[in-house]
Amino acid sequence: MSVNFTKDMTFHQALQKSPKVAAVLGGFNLGCVGCMGAANETLEQGATAHGLAVDELLAALNAIEIE
Repeated sequence: MSVNFTKDMTFHQALQKSPKVAAVLGGFNLGCVGCMGAANETLEQGATAHGLAVDELLAALNAIEIE
């Protein structure tokens, strides 16, 4: 089963979907697990703040197979 990750989803919401999300975020040098902003910051906001293309981040997240 896959989850549809969207740019409006917060990091906290994404991290709740699977432990695999943290590994994908780590691959983009995003340490969101311990970040206070993860509860309110959207994937788009975080990607933009870190100079990343949100579409690339979403593609990687949406490739995760959630069990």
